[in-house]
Amino acid sequence: MTDDRPPMRRLFEPRTLDSIALVPKIATYTLLLLWTLIVLFPLYWVFVTSFKIEVQVDSGPYYLPFVDFWPTLDAWDFMLLQNNTLGPYLNSIVVALASTCLALLIGSLAAYALVRIRFQVKVAAVLTFVVLVIAIIVAVVALDVPWIVALGVAVALFLLALATFVRRFKAAVGNNDIEFWMISNRIMPPIVAVLPIYVMFQHLHLLDTQVALISTYTGVNLPIVVWLTRDFFAGIPLDLEESAEIDGASKFRVFFTIALPLVRSGLAATFMLVLILTWNEFLLALFLSNANAQTMPVLVAAQNTTRGPQWWYMSVLIVIMIAPVVVIAGFLQKHIARGLLAGAVKG
Repeated sequence: MTDDRPPMRRLFEPRTLDSIALVPKIATYTLLLLWTLIVLFPLYWVFVTSFKIEVQVDSGPYYLPFVDFWPTLDAWDFMLLQNNTLGPYLNSIVVALASTCLALLIGSLAAYALVRIRFQVKVAAVLTFVVLVIAIIVAVVALDVPWIVALGVAVALFLLALATFVRRFKAAVGNNDIEFWMISNRIMPPIVAVLPIYVMFQHLHLLDTQVALISTYTGVNLPIVVWLTRDFFAGIPLDLEESAEIDGASKFRVFFTIALPLVRSGLAATFMLVLILTWNEFLLALFLSNANAQTMPVLVAAQNTTRGPQWWYMSVLIVIMIAPVVVIAGFLQKHIARGLLAGAVKG
């Protein structure tokens, strides 16, 4: 079928609704290509700089390896072999992956429970729990009571309170109150909680360990996981779960075999976001780690402070920090795109 329209209309007006005219197509791809170059050039510059030496960085700019300068592995050799970068790098991988997986598992369970189960938590029980937590802290810090003993006594008193006077009070908080409380934990600046967390792990003799970082990052990222995954679970038709329960499936089986597979795209997007937040976290790692559990953000800051901005060394650290996130994002790209768009259109 020939196009009998005038030449100017063919250049600027599409032939069909699902096509694009020649001039707008050229303009669109030109802008996309320009934007791609703007986004990728800093990454290319960092990568190229990691193969330079001090003279090449200071006397540049040199852009093309083997043309403007001769690349060398001196910076890589120094940072990976001589500067003991492998330890902090492995710490970052273990801490980020472990805390992200734990936060995703616990947070998704909490989000699913908030969507499918109606809670009525007595205010008296919440106040009793807070008072007992404060009592544990005072007993351990001020009175030097072993934390195991203090925790055991507190659990016994809490169970006793639930069985006695807590029942007499009717005031309770519901699902919306619990959700708001969880989100409010993320609103609080981390610097407010870092000193109590430091003191707690100091008394538990867990400072400068991966256990301290993993447990802290898991607790810090739980509100984000609950907040994001709640809407994904709310979009699952309730009829599917009720049909499985009629056939004898338990709540846990429904969750793991029906709910989780249906929201895997949303879980992938949440996983990627939490992983990036954990991978780049600096403040908590600075307080809770020293040498054994040091992570890459702390190492980068220490390198920049002690040696100054030596860009050929810093570029190596930046490249090896970006690489795992880029690889994981590449594997999860399809699910991340679907997860980010999930719930955007309803009707």
